[in-house]
Amino acid sequence: MATSALSASQRRFSSANGNTKPIAHALISQALQTRINSIDPDVCEAGGEDAFFVADLGEVYRQHMRWKINLPRVEPFYAVKCNGDEKVLRLLAALGTGFDCASKAEIQQVLNIGVNPSRIVFANPCKTASYIRYAAEQDVRNMTFDNAEELYKVKKFFPHARLFLRILTDDSKSLCRLSLKFGAPLDSTRHLLELAKELRLNVVGVSFHVGSGSYDPTAFATAVRDARLVFDEAAAVGYDLRTLDVGGGYGNDNFEAIASVLGPAIDEYFPSSIRVIAEPGRYYVSSAFTIATHVIARRTVPADSFSRDPSYMLYLNDGVYGNFSGIMFDHQKPIPRVLKHGSEYFYESLPADSQLTKYSVWGPTCDGIDCVSASCFLPEVLEVGDWLYFSDMGAYSKCSATKFNGFSDDHQVVYVVSDPGALALLE
Repeated sequence: MATSALSASQRRFSSANGNTKPIAHALISQALQTRINSIDPDVCEAGGEDAFFVADLGEVYRQHMRWKINLPRVEPFYAVKCNGDEKVLRLLAALGTGFDCASKAEIQQVLNIGVNPSRIVFANPCKTASYIRYAAEQDVRNMTFDNAEELYKVKKFFPHARLFLRILTDDSKSLCRLSLKFGAPLDSTRHLLELAKELRLNVVGVSFHVGSGSYDPTAFATAVRDARLVFDEAAAVGYDLRTLDVGGGYGNDNFEAIASVLGPAIDEYFPSSIRVIAEPGRYYVSSAFTIATHVIARRTVPADSFSRDPSYMLYLNDGVYGNFSGIMFDHQKPIPRVLKHGSEYFYESLPADSQLTKYSVWGPTCDGIDCVSASCFLPEVLEVGDWLYFSDMGAYSKCSATKFNGFSDDHQVVYVVSDPGALALLE
């Protein structure tokens, strides 16, 4: 479900001031309050008080502008798997980005919003045969490979594909490592290129991925240097590679540090005639989504010999089997904050004279691993019926929610637009 209409006050607010951070905070706060005020947990339908998101499309727009400033030579191909929200995809399409898709469903979703097939990379090195046939039918020619068996599949089902050889990288300093699963070792790339040539396949570039959420900027420079070696191998085999794909792994907090290393490395090893693309995901959407959750239960943990004071267990209507799944597989550490206590709202603030005490925060399922936060400090006055919120919830959250225990995986998204540039594209 989604709420998409922008109020007249939002439109005026968005265009009245160039300082977008206060605008964003005010719009998000307003949207959170409006949505919660529409819910009466005493009489609503079952699930009417479910967790919901507020998405600021203006933040997605600002992240794109930030990318263009810091990496002007690199064309972003948004990684759809990170967050397939349709309004995000439409905004990025309007901004001219490409799209990194990993399956038939992702390709279909992007094509359905009118994106040209040439703006899609089927960036899964090990693809289902029927998906390759589907890509051929839709003329989605750009795709990756990292093994000989994949080349034989492509030869059989899509011999006119434009292939990128994905190479192995050092991703030891990233949140989510991918090298255990994907990437051709450098001592195998010459053989793969020779086989592709023998099969008369069209290899057009090299790709790499230093791992999702990389915190080591030098990993990008090393990978660029390795890609240069493979470009030279390809030339010796008879290919004239024209595209470098520098993958994903771009964090929000350290993006400028990554760009300051990656940009010069690209310029050092590749002339301007080489096209450079990338596959950012979390970079675009992480900070754009806020989630609000309802407090459904609270338990007191009595004081014991280790602690003189009692602590509390707080239960929410969302957890690791829902929109907090990134805790399990993406190493996320979401921070709970008070949104509403009683009849008062506290976005980016705390109740007056609030005494902080220790809590653990849990999801709604009947599973002991469903823990959102093992230890945090929140106001002691919190009670059933209050609301918490979590910022930076746009990456690997809604896209991987499940229906475990019968809980919903379809949570409402309320949209706001805090930047006039995004607003102009969406109208």
